[in-house]
Amino acid sequence: MATTTEKHERIDRIIVKITYSIASIVLVLLVIYGLYALVKMYRYEETNDAQVEEYINPIISRTTGYVQEIKFRDHQRVYKGDTLLVIDKNETMMQLKEAEAELSSARASLVVLESNTVTTTSSASISEASIAASQAKLWQQEQEFSRYKKLLAEEAVTQQHFEAIKTSFEIAKSEYKAVLNSYKTAKGKINDVGSQLVVAKANVQQREAIVEHIKLNLTYAVITAPADGIMGDKTLQVGQLIQKGQTIGFIVDQDQGKWIVANFKETQIANLKEGQEVEIKVDAYSKETFHGKIQSLAPATGSRFSLLPPDNATGNFVKIIQRFPVRILLTDAVAKTNNLRAGMNAEVLIPKL
Repeated sequence: MATTTEKHERIDRIIVKITYSIASIVLVLLVIYGLYALVKMYRYEETNDAQVEEYINPIISRTTGYVQEIKFRDHQRVYKGDTLLVIDKNETMMQLKEAEAELSSARASLVVLESNTVTTTSSASISEASIAASQAKLWQQEQEFSRYKKLLAEEAVTQQHFEAIKTSFEIAKSEYKAVLNSYKTAKGKINDVGSQLVVAKANVQQREAIVEHIKLNLTYAVITAPADGIMGDKTLQVGQLIQKGQTIGFIVDQDQGKWIVANFKETQIANLKEGQEVEIKVDAYSKETFHGKIQSLAPATGSRFSLLPPDNATGNFVKIIQRFPVRILLTDAVAKTNNLRAGMNAEVLIPKL
């Protein structure tokens, strides 16, 4: 019986020693961790409210039409200039033919008006030449009239002869006025035709612009990738009608690089400045450490950029610590950051100033 008791006592002593040892190890680890956390808190500013960011650009249709071909898949890597979508061009081609026909008609009308301008100008020149002849004839008849009037006063000519001379003089005046009116009419026609010519030229330019616009729309029927990147989800189907200005998809633009947006508390901002070195941990790749530097600090809190900024002057006020977005430029080689994706969570560590 005593032997059994001694065994139990030895086992109890062993258990107590093991418990004490484990408790001592845990205590030492907690102390070490606490000291590490204190040192880290004193020397660094950190936040886990951070994400990887990239430009996600919408791809927008610049024309209206039915989808003829879709050349991309979900999440496909594409390169600048790759064809993504082809829109049916049949309706636009018909519009182009109609516009070209109207342009030909407008040009033909312009040629006719230009010909009329030449004809009207020639008529005016003829009328202008006739003015000099009529004026000379009128002067001659006027001289005859004056001479015969004196002769009539001296009774050197008969009344009948004088009246014949007077009639010739009146006829010459009428002819001169008629030639002048004809010239004025011809000049008026030149001005009218000139105005019509200006309108016809403007009409031709308008028709040319319409043709060019339709040709431009034909180039928009093939939608290409604006940059190297990875496509998002495909939401279109062949035969679907898309409108001008409609978003047909999104591309993650890899030409403009990646960065981190870390949201630091307002109590941490005083210890941050542009150009500071940064250590980054990404949840998806927890074993890797990425490096960067502060590129810029937001000029206002994130809440101020929201659709409905808070107004602390209304209702009861509860003080909430605000956060400032900080943009961090990744300085690692592209090969290292290539696997990072927009939206990944990250932890950021920045040495205090």
